[in-house]
Amino acid sequence: MTDRLIAAADGSALGNPGPAGWGWYIDDNRWAAGGWPHGTNNMGELMAVLDLLRATREAGPLTIYCDSRYVINSITKWMPGWKRKGWKKGNGQPVLNLDLMQGIDAELNGGIQRDVEFKWVKGHAGHELNEAADRLANGAAVAYSKGTEPDPGPGLDGPSMGVEPAFAASGQGTLFGDVEQDEIDVVVDLERALLEDDVRASSRMLERLLHPQWVRVESSGAVLTRAEAVPGLAPAGTDLELLAAERVSLDVVLLRWRGCTDGGTSLHSSLWQRVEGRWRQRFSQSTWE
Repeated sequence: MTDRLIAAADGSALGNPGPAGWGWYIDDNRWAAGGWPHGTNNMGELMAVLDLLRATREAGPLTIYCDSRYVINSITKWMPGWKRKGWKKGNGQPVLNLDLMQGIDAELNGGIQRDVEFKWVKGHAGHELNEAADRLANGAAVAYSKGTEPDPGPGLDGPSMGVEPAFAASGQGTLFGDVEQDEIDVVVDLERALLEDDVRASSRMLERLLHPQWVRVESSGAVLTRAEAVPGLAPAGTDLELLAAERVSLDVVLLRWRGCTDGGTSLHSSLWQRVEGRWRQRFSQSTWE
């Protein structure tokens, strides 16, 4: 029998709305955090649960401690009725944070039989897991209030995991609209992140963003492996003009884009794969236009 994972998920917003963060925590080796420059506490609470569900999709039974009765009631009591009414509340108004709610519903009821239970815990009452998740969420919110990115954490399987939410939450735009488009936007944001000088110079971030089997074919025909890339990449010096984004399968997205530099324009394609809930670039290729 697979051991039950015990985790806590929490959200935070400075000003509510304001700089917002989310975090989930299992132990010191398994946790994650992220946020947005502008969001609400409920958005943080829901995103913490959603990211935890994605990360633990194949991990077996799961217990999630939350200090938000709103989140627990939304998921365990109200969601079935909302779905029957076309994601409308009893008063006919649309459900708030719809894409997050639908994402959670997809993880819990999307065809994979899951054993997930939610337990309420009083916040700031000394519960070890809840206190840790609260620190992560608040720390992420504080980071965004200072114009910096929070540490996304190791994820479920330690430092080899990728990172999605810290970059995915570059603004509110990815929190509204169609769930599939939301995830494509996440991948586009990650592609843009890989063009940033500080990311390309960070071995830690490259380890998290690049798939273990990652390869890149340069315009010269040279092949670059992950082992060669992780120590650091030269500045990209290019802007991204998105040409197409295609959802090849549930966990694979293909991007095509044009890069513009002082030396001319180039065409790029990249393949992103979601592994254990985290998007990672699997393949990249470019050629001069």
